[in-house]
Amino acid sequence: MNIDKLETLSAEILVGIANEHLRLGCKDQQALFYDLDINSKLLEKKLAASGFEYDPDCNQYKPR
Repeated sequence: MNIDKLETLSAEILVGIANEHLRLGCKDQQALFYDLDINSKLLEKKLAASGFEYDPDCNQYKPR
């Protein structure tokens, strides 16, 4: 799945998409980036700006 126009999606939509992929088949954050074919720095920056960070113990993005 390729998310076009990543910049235009809200952080809430992005975190929902990311967490769904992590829950259903991506074993970690790197697998998520590969599966979604997205720029990892751009996704991390957008989610961090909205208060979300990746929790490797739960394998999901959570509010800080």
